Amino acid sequence: MSSFSLAVRDSTTMLRRNLLHVRRYPSMTLNLLLTPIMILLLFVYIFGDVMSAGIGGNDRSDYIAYLVPGLMMMTIGSTVIGAAMSVSIDMTQGLIARFRTMAIFRGSLFIGHVVGSVLQVLASLVIVGAVAVAIGFRTTDATPLEWIAAVGLLALFALALTWIAVGMGMASPTPEAASNMAMPLILLPLISSAFIPAETMPGWFQPIAKYQPFTPATETLRGLLIGTEIGNNWWIALIWCVVLTVLGYRWAQAVFNRGPK
Repeated sequence: MSSFSLAVRDSTTMLRRNLLHVRRYPSMTLNLLLTPIMILLLFVYIFGDVMSAGIGGNDRSDYIAYLVPGLMMMTIGSTVIGAAMSVSIDMTQGLIARFRTMAIFRGSLFIGHVVGSVLQVLASLVIVGAVAVAIGFRTTDATPLEWIAAVGLLALFALALTWIAVGMGMASPTPEAASNMAMPLILLPLISSAFIPAETMPGWFQPIAKYQPFTPATETLRGLLIGTEIGNNWWIALIWCVVLTVLGYRWAQAVFNRGPK
């Protein structure tokens, strides 16, 4: 059997292992998924009319269209926290130390966590999207090509954040520490353009809000789904995805090669 076939076999085994963990212990995924759903319902039904007026809309439906792309990005950030905790559990229970001594493809453990997390994120996005459609979100003007681009952006952003989460999990001494370290992945969307336009924020804060990873990704997704202006946000979002993916991969690799804690 070739080295490539062995790598594929080991990676597939690790992916199956992670998917089985998700199926057997769904409470973590449900807890992380409830956060964006509750925020979606809160902002639509409690603050919807006020927030709609703030963005120049006529009623709650205008704010739903504005909010949902940002909530999808927030869903990615909240869901990948599970990957950080899962990797940390493997580290603290000695599983990764054992894998270091086995004749398996060294990257298979990472691939299993990353691919499993991305699939979990996409499933979570389907659920959040279904809730959004149920309360009135529509994308009637989006073309099939724009839908493909939107799904590709969501998958790429999920991949980037998952690699960061894997690095956090590898570097954390406990699963609780991994969860705390990954909290910015939930908090950053709150200071982006997910809920209000960045232009309405204080002047000194606008550069932070505009150029952090979630704002260009949100504005690109918003443009693809509801036809708002994308501008240069698409290439800024792609740069962030590449930078975060490389950073997370190198971080996880460095901790893995360092040896046992």
